[in-house]
Amino acid sequence: MKEFYVICDNIRSLENVGSIFRTADALGVTKIFLCGITGRPPDHKISKTALGAEKTIPFEYHKQTWRLIEKLKKEKVLVVALEQTPKNILYTKLKPKFPLALIIGNEVKGVSKKALELSDKVIYLPMYGKKESLNVSVAFGAAGYEIRNMKS
Repeated sequence: MKEFYVICDNIRSLENVGSIFRTADALGVTKIFLCGITGRPPDHKISKTALGAEKTIPFEYHKQTWRLIEKLKKEKVLVVALEQTPKNILYTKLKPKFPLALIIGNEVKGVSKKALELSDKVIYLPMYGKKESLNVSVAFGAAGYEIRNMKS
C-alpha cells in the first residue's frame, strides 16, 4: 500500500483529533504526526471519537511542524497542505506521488505560515455554500479519500 501520512498542525479540539484517527484508520494511513498544541492519546475525548483507532494507527508527537516537514522532505516525502491560499490548486487536480504527507491545520488559523511555505503543494476543497471552510476532520476525510484513490 502507498505510504500516506497525516500531519496535524496545532489542532486544538481533542474530538477532532479522535475523528482524524478514525478516518485515518479507514484510509489505511501509515502514521499520524501530532504537532504543536495538538492533543495526543491516551485521552478520553480522543478515544470517544476515535473508537479504538488511536490504538491501531501509529503516531508520533513533534513540537515544531516545520522541523518535521524538513525531515520528511529529506526522506523524499511529498508534502501537501490542505488550505485556502492564493496559490493553491483544486484537490482533484493534485498529481500525487507517494510517500505523501497531508498537512491539516488549526480550526481557526488553518495551516501555519511556515508549514505552508515548506509545502510542495497546497490543495483546497471548493465551498459552494455560505461558509468558507469545513471542519478540519471532515475536510481531511474528503481530501484523504481523493488522495488515497488517485493514481500516482
